[in-house]
Amino acid sequence: MDRRELADFLRSRRERITPADVGLPAGPRRRTPGLRREEVAQLAYISTEYYTRLEQARGPHPSREVLAQLARALRLSDTERDHLHHLAGVPPGPRPGPSREVRKSVVDLLRRLPDAAAIVVSATYEVIAWNDLAAALMEDFSALTRRDRNLVRRAFLGPHQPGRRLYGVSDADEFVRSSVQHLRAVAARYPDDPEVTGLVAELLDGSEEFARLWAAHEVAATPTLCKTFEHPLVGRFTVTCDVLDITDRDQRVVIYTAAPGSPSEEALRLLSVVGTQRMDVPG
Repeated sequence: MDRRELADFLRSRRERITPADVGLPAGPRRRTPGLRREEVAQLAYISTEYYTRLEQARGPHPSREVLAQLARALRLSDTERDHLHHLAGVPPGPRPGPSREVRKSVVDLLRRLPDAAAIVVSATYEVIAWNDLAAALMEDFSALTRRDRNLVRRAFLGPHQPGRRLYGVSDADEFVRSSVQHLRAVAARYPDDPEVTGLVAELLDGSEEFARLWAAHEVAATPTLCKTFEHPLVGRFTVTCDVLDITDRDQRVVIYTAAPGSPSEEALRLLSVVGTQRMDVPG
């Protein structure tokens, strides 16, 4: 156990997190950058005295459970989590489930793309961040529960109108095949995560199509670079689909753009004006 390096690492991670990042009020006379020690201790469910001793390089050998709680409290990436364990002299255990926390810089990126519809999906295809145009194009995700924001669940189990599977996108059949291949790889990465195993069990039980594709044991997915949407308000239009991997959190940014000057670009512009005000049509 490298007590000095562990202390410095904990302090540096604590100082980069603002109270707003974890839902705490800033309060008056905050002189400490980032969180206070007692705030980290509270988030990690350990005593302030114990955490203070760790940051002062005089703490006892932390257990695997304490390290896991600190990693969650300090919002560590998988790489940082492994580093924390190595500093504490405790080999990292199995990876936790897929991350649902989206970096602020990624959320800001989505907002800076007014002419593109963009979403962030977790490893299990849950939409965990989106911009206004994506909500107008697909659905007002803010009005949905976590369960209903999962695209693979929606593709296989609905709800959707006949002929408008998954928001009327042209490659819905290709998506369901690639999503099964992707989800099988995810299940291998997180074999003990209850949300992953629960999602797979639900889909196997509720969809014969999913069960058939799952039984094929395929794990290689081919991306679709061009999609056509059949939208109830602006009709049919085509967009380019680009996917950016956020590898440290096992997330992907999906960006839909239209060719400049094309009718599809005009359709996206119209959607940006209309927004979600009439998006009460079942998808």
